[in-house]
Amino acid sequence: MQNVAEAVTEHRLSLAEVLDELVADKLVSRADADKLIAERRMHRGDHHPLVLIADQKWLAPGSPQKLLSLEWLTEWLAGKTGMSYYHIDPLKINFAAVTAVMSNQYAARFKILPVEVNTREAVIATSEPYIKEWEKELSQMLRLEFRRVLANPNDISRYQVEFYNLARSIKGADRSGDKSSGIGNFEQLVELGKTNRQLDANDQHIVHVVDWLWQYAFEQRASDIHMEPRRDVGIVRFRIDGTLHEVYRIPMAVMTAMTSRIKILGRMDVVEKRRPQDGRIKTRTAEGLETELRLSTLPTTFGEKLVMRVFDPEVIMKDFTDLGFSEDDKARWNTMTRSPNGIILVTGPTGSGKTTTLYSTLKTLATPEVNVCTIEDPIEMIEPAFNQMQVLSSIDLGFAAGVRALMRQDPDIIMVGEIRDMETAEMAIQAALTGHLVLSTLHTNDAASAITRLLDLGAPPYLLNSTILGVMAQRLVRALCPHCKQKVPFGQRAGDMDWGEFVAPWKAKRPEHVYLPVGCLECRNTGYMGRVGLYEILLMTSAIKNLIHAAADSVKIREQGYKEGMRPLRISGAMKVAMGLTTFEEVLKVPPPPTQS
Repeated sequence: MQNVAEAVTEHRLSLAEVLDELVADKLVSRADADKLIAERRMHRGDHHPLVLIADQKWLAPGSPQKLLSLEWLTEWLAGKTGMSYYHIDPLKINFAAVTAVMSNQYAARFKILPVEVNTREAVIATSEPYIKEWEKELSQMLRLEFRRVLANPNDISRYQVEFYNLARSIKGADRSGDKSSGIGNFEQLVELGKTNRQLDANDQHIVHVVDWLWQYAFEQRASDIHMEPRRDVGIVRFRIDGTLHEVYRIPMAVMTAMTSRIKILGRMDVVEKRRPQDGRIKTRTAEGLETELRLSTLPTTFGEKLVMRVFDPEVIMKDFTDLGFSEDDKARWNTMTRSPNGIILVTGPTGSGKTTTLYSTLKTLATPEVNVCTIEDPIEMIEPAFNQMQVLSSIDLGFAAGVRALMRQDPDIIMVGEIRDMETAEMAIQAALTGHLVLSTLHTNDAASAITRLLDLGAPPYLLNSTILGVMAQRLVRALCPHCKQKVPFGQRAGDMDWGEFVAPWKAKRPEHVYLPVGCLECRNTGYMGRVGLYEILLMTSAIKNLIHAAADSVKIREQGYKEGMRPLRISGAMKVAMGLTTFEEVLKVPPPPTQS
């Protein structure tokens, strides 16, 4: 394949010439190449050669075998033709500026897409390295230098449509309002916000922008979408794998209209902006999967702040191994959950995965033979296998009143969203004493502290001894990206901590290797993808029960738990490091217990 810098006849890439190069590089066999060429002669179509080859899902020979994916083939082709490879990340592209470089029709004609532009240079993505006729025309018209980069052909086709559609929305909204100077990008979203006029929440351009925002939040695996008003602009942030990332800056007029649009869809009071509100929206991802958004508004100094929590219905179908349970964790957890009655507590701060653990557990327990009832604030995920009730403070329906009502519904298993006060604790204890299995949450740092928290609330020690089956504390840490993590001998990296110091005084085998985050397209160059749980499970044995009295000490309870096999969160984290699931840096974010012996 000729280097693009050489003088070559302009032509579109053919399937045969790309396959010849792959065969020459010993990435594809000649038999496979000839078979694909013969098949394409029988089924004509306007498909880019790289797309056709990627569809074969061929594996390159060698160890380890590499899938010839479209992105990999694009990067390979860039190297063969002497061009720079470019991955199009829509969250980093100033779409309003790049779409001003050329018309949609011109971009579609040559299958190119502007991806960067400044006063001197424009960067144009193409998947056809030998088509250059457009370059001279544009240079004369725009008086800009052009730098050609090679990008994924499917991305170019897709973003041609999306970027130019957004640009049309901007222009349409601009025509319907006051004119203003200074064009923005998606980080300043739309030029409309530069005007003082009120924007209609049902304006087609606002509708388009809200849909676009959701689509990219889903694609980026965001668990939460924050829309935060400031004095002059609104900020949009995504929480991805537990970390917030600022992704957009939006003119305030646009953010206000977007917030109103979302509140309408969530059946919330659009006029009321002085008090917090909650709502829900059920929508679908680009792949057609049903997804639910839980909405929460909050009045702030500069306007209404809106947070949308994204709930994946598949989350409650997760296996305990997928959640990060070790075999020992599963055995200890099953010991508690298979009891016919008693109280099981899950503790940890907000965002530590308590709800996911409870829903996954209830899903396994909710057989046709049992009646599972929940009282929640708010209902996190709607599950047909449960009978779910929402706390409504406006009519004095709190957790305690909800449990009291559920007790008359012939339940077998009750889930109480949170034990916040003595009244709720009393009702949970009463439910357990009358033969029900009760699951609930508390906000404490570790498992042992949950016992002393209930004692502090006023729960009698003898009733806790009679009802509590066990307590599990948990945290979430970012999981290493399986596509790019790098295996290295333990201790090779400068700054690696002493293993003995990290796991002391608990004995845990020092690993021979650990894995480091690298970063790739799959994980947005963070090195991490998803999260994994760390667990500390305290079972209520006779020795632990002897320590529960009016002056109970959480330190003594914790130490006894360690003697009976409970592993602290740090040790759970050390095991995940040894398994190559996460890193020391992530585990070190988990606070150790107040004292260790």
